[in-house]
Amino acid sequence: MIQIRDEIAADVPAREALLDRCLGERRTAKSSERLREGRLPARGLALTAERDGEVVGSVRLWHVEAGGVRALMLGPLAVKPELQGEGVGKALMREALWRAACRGHGAVILVGDAPYYARFGFDAGLTRDLAMPGPVERERFLAIELRDGALDGARGVLAAAGETVTDTFAPAGQVAQAA
Repeated sequence: MIQIRDEIAADVPAREALLDRCLGERRTAKSSERLREGRLPARGLALTAERDGEVVGSVRLWHVEAGGVRALMLGPLAVKPELQGEGVGKALMREALWRAACRGHGAVILVGDAPYYARFGFDAGLTRDLAMPGPVERERFLAIELRDGALDGARGVLAAAGETVTDTFAPAGQVAQAA
């Protein structure tokens, strides 16, 4: 049985190994990484999928803003290759979106496979006035509004927001990204 829970510090080495395995060594060269560097994930939105004490999936959401409009950036989402296709990623996505909505967040943006994320309501049309801080394939630059109109007025290049790793106070449940 898969349990989805808050990420804890002890998950970091297994999460990093999972991300390397699923996304490759060049994962840190992606434009999305520029928005995560030196930042903490949004409170309560760093999730781990666990089975029999093993980390088998991970997703995190990060604070971003554009044109004075705040949103969350999702990523990366990763599932142990042997379990892909068994609904672990779907469960992580649903939990992450539900938690984000419950915490009052209005929108989630990501770069990913459009057919996969469309099933959750993500659409490239919502990012037409936005840009990443580096190269991105437009058809993979997607968003979902958790609250109607949440991205109204969002324009320009996404910028990182939220707490930094070097902040002296990291709220309970927050885990710094491994170096």
